[in-house]
Amino acid sequence: MDSAAAKAAGAQSLERGIALLKLVAGGAEGMGLAGLVQASGLNRPTARRLLLALIRGGLVEQDPQSRRYHLGPESYVLGTLAADRFGIHRLARDGLARLAQASGDTAFLSVRRDLFSVCLHREEGPFPVRTHVLAAGMRHPLGVGGAGLALLAALPEAEAEEVMARNAPLLAEAYPQHRPERLRALLAGARAAGYAINPGLVVAHSWGIGVAVRDAAGEPVAALSLAAIESRLGPERQPELAALLREEATRLEARLRDFGKPRADRPAARKDQERKPP
Repeated sequence: MDSAAAKAAGAQSLERGIALLKLVAGGAEGMGLAGLVQASGLNRPTARRLLLALIRGGLVEQDPQSRRYHLGPESYVLGTLAADRFGIHRLARDGLARLAQASGDTAFLSVRRDLFSVCLHREEGPFPVRTHVLAAGMRHPLGVGGAGLALLAALPEAEAEEVMARNAPLLAEAYPQHRPERLRALLAGARAAGYAINPGLVVAHSWGIGVAVRDAAGEPVAALSLAAIESRLGPERQPELAALLREEATRLEARLRDFGKPRADRPAARKDQERKPP
């Protein structure tokens, strides 16, 4: 094999390994080898070889009892190191706690990653009956769930249609409730109301409500959402929850704008400078 071919093969292996790592990250209860093979399109020996390399690097580990694969300790270290660069998780935690307490239900922060929304954080509210439809690390195609619907609805219509077209095979196979005509109706309702409603399409009787969070450029980069049993997300309560979500989304957007400024220009930094003696 010449050097160019060797480089191409190496890049392909890296891309396949990254794809497997993302699949492992999306499985809240871990992922089995058969599921990873099916989801990745790789053959079994190749998937196993790449997983062993990820295990050696500490990015993935295998449970000895269940034989399922989970993120390893080095994934946590890398995520921690990246937290200050992509600080939305840290910036949103107080707001998620307020949402959970004020609503009584479960609050989520999700971010957009290309064609998907990925849950970063889950905050439980005090209401005793909870839904467990989403957990940190899980990903769904844009348009699925309260957060995914909010993100997709916040895109220009032409871009949203392109996302739906690219996700169409996955939606048809794994999310049969999200037929194109139904998804378009939900998106139209979200654009009109200013918030998205998932009427139990992912898990029966588990409803969600979400609003998009935009960055300083106005791009929808994240979503705040709440999930509850169906009886707690009826039409009479939706405006109340939407108001709570919008309030926290506005706070988070302001913090994101400030986070992107040079440190000397941030309000806290300016106050510190004012306290210094001349």
